[in-house]
Amino acid sequence: MVITFSSILFALLILVKPLQKNAFYILHSVLIVAVAHFFETYIFTASPFAHKTILLFVVFHLVSINITTIFAYWVDKRAAIRKTWRVSENNLHTLEFLGGWSGAYLAQKMFRHKTKKKSYQTTFKLMIALEVLAIYVILKYLKLL
Repeated sequence: MVITFSSILFALLILVKPLQKNAFYILHSVLIVAVAHFFETYIFTASPFAHKTILLFVVFHLVSINITTIFAYWVDKRAAIRKTWRVSENNLHTLEFLGGWSGAYLAQKMFRHKTKKKSYQTTFKLMIALEVLAIYVILKYLKLL
């Protein structure tokens, strides 16, 4: 599992340029690999790149990316209050596109952050639409639709 998860995360890091400077994506990757190591060591071992392993990756990814996105919003809100270094909107939108949009929506409501800025909300909705489109294309390519 660790090999599979690490390979997928590293490939994404190489292919998607904005991820290379996104510290929250690195945190997300570390969380996923740590959970994979724990599962592989203490619960069960799955063969690399098997359907079960890929499905586990998707589940772990979605949980981790949403937690990471909530954390990124919290860090940005805290920085806004303290008037210090802020998390770039590109980093936040990248996390949203990778599946963290539900965590972003929850964080926006919890922290009352980025809710009034119209340009941000427009891009946020665009990220959701692009993710839905990407999922549709992937499912169509895999002939699951």
